Amino acid sequence: METISRMFKGNIRQYGMIIALVVIMILFEILTGGLLLQPINITNLILQNSYILVLAIGMVLVIITGHIDLSVGSIAAFVGAISAIMMVDMQLPAWLAVIASLILGGLIGAWQGFWIAYVRIPAFIVTLAGMLLFRGLTMIVLEGQSISPFPGGFQKISSGFIPGFGGSGMNIVAILAGIVLTIWYIINELRDRRAQSKYGFELSPQGLFILKLVVVAAIINAFTIVLASYSGIPNILVLLFILIVVYSFVMNRTIMGRHIYALGGNEKAAGLSGVKTKKVTFWVFVNMGVLSAVSGLIFAARLNAATPRAGTNFELDAIAACFIGGASAAGGIGTVFGAIIGGLVMGVLNNGMSLIGLGIDWQQGIKGLVLLLAVAFDIYNKNKRAV
Repeated sequence: METISRMFKGNIRQYGMIIALVVIMILFEILTGGLLLQPINITNLILQNSYILVLAIGMVLVIITGHIDLSVGSIAAFVGAISAIMMVDMQLPAWLAVIASLILGGLIGAWQGFWIAYVRIPAFIVTLAGMLLFRGLTMIVLEGQSISPFPGGFQKISSGFIPGFGGSGMNIVAILAGIVLTIWYIINELRDRRAQSKYGFELSPQGLFILKLVVVAAIINAFTIVLASYSGIPNILVLLFILIVVYSFVMNRTIMGRHIYALGGNEKAAGLSGVKTKKVTFWVFVNMGVLSAVSGLIFAARLNAATPRAGTNFELDAIAACFIGGASAAGGIGTVFGAIIGGLVMGVLNNGMSLIGLGIDWQQGIKGLVLLLAVAFDIYNKNKRAV
């Protein structure tokens, strides 16, 4: 029991948010009379929140370095507008327009990263200027009008599903994906436990470890069965999964990830330790620009139009997702998985409140309160550990 207690206290924020997500889902499942966890609504949750989750992955890296980015919504709107001009007005192939849009996002990120990393202008000021600049440019290039429709192939980024087969309305590909993911997860956990044992780290009790494997495996397969009973695996879910795996690997298993955490923990100490702090900051904002472009393309494909008001408040939702998921405003703390959990908490809140008929005024107020409580909880735990 002491080992379990220490494990929980050491990861209280991460476990706390997972528990909070489960409680919120159960609550809204009851309040909506079972509508929340219907297969069609689960699929809609993924599609509706995909672009925010993509932004949250990039934003958590920015926050870990001790910065903030207020421009991501405007960049997403601007890139979406440029992609519409290329695909709809100029009739360029979708793949070429997508590549050009991602390069544009990277260049915008490099522009902002230069001012922040090398000129040393605070990120808040640079990205606030970027928010205004790219919102204005979006309105200029669109001339106040929406551009649509996008080519059918491009729309499938957000509305398409992985082709499947099977009878009785079940998508066999989705079920097989659940089995493969379960096997991959168990092998990965066993390998990590073996490595911890080899280097003398304290291990969780074997019974608790097995229970964890069983619970996670059950959740994975239940999720894929729910998807299989509707239309299968959305294309956007595959993209999200790849991004989560890649960025989790980078942050946990690479030198770049260690440098990002070191920079956020103490910039001067990181510099004295050999970390090229300016270079790391620059590339974190380049990465944020690229992911903003990805988010803009996803949103444009889902809406099937580029509009001057696209991306409004995206930055606030992404920042809130990171803080709710355990990132620290002081920098140096946060995980990609936590940001995804935070984004899902916000997404389920939005969806659940809409299903029970709460107005946008109540929704905004409740989301603000949840964000405040999450940060207050983080500060309380830090102060408690410091005593």
